[in-house]
Amino acid sequence: MKNERVSVYRAEHFNAAHRLHNPDWDQDTNTRVFGKCNLPHYHGHNYELIVKVTGEVDPLTGYVVDMKVLSDIISDKILDRFDHRNLNEDVLEFKTINPTAENIAIVIYRILRPEIAEHFDLQIRLYETPRNFVEYPAN
Repeated sequence: MKNERVSVYRAEHFNAAHRLHNPDWDQDTNTRVFGKCNLPHYHGHNYELIVKVTGEVDPLTGYVVDMKVLSDIISDKILDRFDHRNLNEDVLEFKTINPTAENIAIVIYRILRPEIAEHFDLQIRLYETPRNFVEYPAN
């Protein structure tokens, strides 16, 4: 059987607080643009993270990737850094980047990309709420 491309998905979960704020704007502008997400004492989300890896099925294992290995990478590189954290205060990347769902997805991708072999495609889907989610890179 010839190698076929298949996408595999690993779902993970983390809880984190953040505040959306642009330090170059005055408080009225921040409040108008970000609303309750700009509250000075932060707010939290129960994030759902879906990591999608696409590649050819290995004829020896039958896997695209070993899901246990993928889970361990996500746990070590993302969950240990993000879970039960204040993203603005505790995660280095968000000292200078507004931790919107869009930016969180990009940061997660940039952290995971070096951990996943180049011949695989990688996509991040991040649910901030059950109805609000982002994907990076976009299709």
